[in-house]
Amino acid sequence: MKMSKLFAQTLRDFPSDAEVMSHKLLVRAGYIRRLASGIYNYLPLMWRTLKKIENIVREEMDAAGAQELLMPFVQPEELWQESGRWDVYGKELMRLKDRQGRGMCLGPTHEEVITYIAREGIQSYKQLPINLYQIQSKFRDEVRPRFGLLRGREFIMKDAYSFDLNEAGLDKEYENMAQTYTRIFKRCGLETKMVQSDSGAIGGSISHEFMVICDNENNAGENDVFYCEHCNYSANSNHAVSILPQTTTESKYTKPEIIDTPNCKTIEDLAAFLNISPAMIVKSLVYVADKKYVIALVRGDKAVEEIKLQNAVGANEIRIASAAEIKEIMINNGKNGEAGYISPIGLKDITIIADKSVVELKNFIIGCNETGKHLVGANWGSEIELPQKIEDIRLVQEGEICIQCKAPLKVTRGIEVGNIFKLGTKYSKAMNAVYTDENGKEKPFIMGCYGIGISRTAAAAVERHHDEFGIKLPLAIAPYHAIIIPVNSKDQLQMSTAEELYKKLLNAGIEVVLDDRDERPGVKFKDADLIGFPFRITAGKALTDGFVELKTRENGETINLKPEEAIKKIINAVKAIK
Repeated sequence: MKMSKLFAQTLRDFPSDAEVMSHKLLVRAGYIRRLASGIYNYLPLMWRTLKKIENIVREEMDAAGAQELLMPFVQPEELWQESGRWDVYGKELMRLKDRQGRGMCLGPTHEEVITYIAREGIQSYKQLPINLYQIQSKFRDEVRPRFGLLRGREFIMKDAYSFDLNEAGLDKEYENMAQTYTRIFKRCGLETKMVQSDSGAIGGSISHEFMVICDNENNAGENDVFYCEHCNYSANSNHAVSILPQTTTESKYTKPEIIDTPNCKTIEDLAAFLNISPAMIVKSLVYVADKKYVIALVRGDKAVEEIKLQNAVGANEIRIASAAEIKEIMINNGKNGEAGYISPIGLKDITIIADKSVVELKNFIIGCNETGKHLVGANWGSEIELPQKIEDIRLVQEGEICIQCKAPLKVTRGIEVGNIFKLGTKYSKAMNAVYTDENGKEKPFIMGCYGIGISRTAAAAVERHHDEFGIKLPLAIAPYHAIIIPVNSKDQLQMSTAEELYKKLLNAGIEVVLDDRDERPGVKFKDADLIGFPFRITAGKALTDGFVELKTRENGETINLKPEEAIKKIINAVKAIK
């Protein structure tokens, strides 16, 4: 490819709407362009990278025994009604009607379709086990698309689904996919950590995410990942559990009493006013879960993890209640309070759920549903009943104790690029997808689900591989392997050498670009670094001594070599990744 023909319009400045480096650099380097909120055009550079990631995925999935197919992007409502997800999936599901008035949706995922395929095509145990996968566009109508390709509405994904006879078969395929994913991401130049996670809208009993760890302040980690350096424990924040360190569990208030606490709407203000540890306060947080009020109780020095809470109450959607909604609860219960003073005491027809952190507290402090006042010296079973629903709804914090080895937990940020789920019979039972076993008895398929975000993987790679000059994609997924830059396009020796190198690299199967533009050297070098060509050969003044300059983008190493030596070095590097 000649640079004069390459469709890659680089920009001088970052886009104003971009928040993270992958978004900024992919737009500025001419990889993507925004079409609508959360929807992007994949331009030629990006498409080449995506196809390379897809090919790596295909090679590893095929080698692992999976078979590729392609399912429709548009799906009929009736399948989602069968699974029970049509009414509960949420607003992320883009619903529409065809000209006959039949309900349809744009596929955010394909569990229903693949279960239908298995129901129609697999009758006997002799056909199992099997793993089917596709690489397909998905659409989820995110309420707040952001971070470019990391949280878009339309995206490219590989999703695979396994069908087994029993749980043992699922366990075996789950481990097979876990190992396959590790190989895939390693070939893409990404070190990942497999962490326990929440199953979300997909469902199932067990799930893990593959996270690209972002330990640099310039990287855009989406989630906190808690891990232990002394054992193999690691989990996403919405699934992490811990043992709380020893802390103050005694209060100076030994008798129950309602006292004045003016202007103490926050835990910090209340703790300071009473001169106590926040750990002795029971914090009451009001949420709206599927249009119903829920009060979550957690220790004052801790926070609620909202996905845990959502799962604990079995809600499809959850949000924190507004001050006006809290005031409404008070009025409906004949109370004279407001946000900051609410508690479960005397409230009716509201779900109360307590975190395990509050169970052992004694003589604690809690609101009493009256503005400017709190109940001190409270105890469960006397002043206030311990809720029947007690769950782990607490957000883990760094330094808390690992449940496996009792060492302190560490935290870092991560980007999810893949996930695996043990679905069990969630979909096969709901959709009556069964096979006949060796005794002639019908049984539901035992299913697994395995996803990789193709476009997310590309964005995550940019987050992990960039510098102040631009993108540094790994050789295996870079759009081109090398670029050749003649410093002076009017210099006959430089141009002829560049042309000769270009032809030899092409003939050797190297994906190479010749920058034949009549531009200043600085412009060519800046564009080469911005786009992120793994190797750059510069034909300049050193040619008079028989040398070209070879620069390796990843580490910035620059050496002078004979032209044939530079060619050999690039060819060997490309061979090493295949």
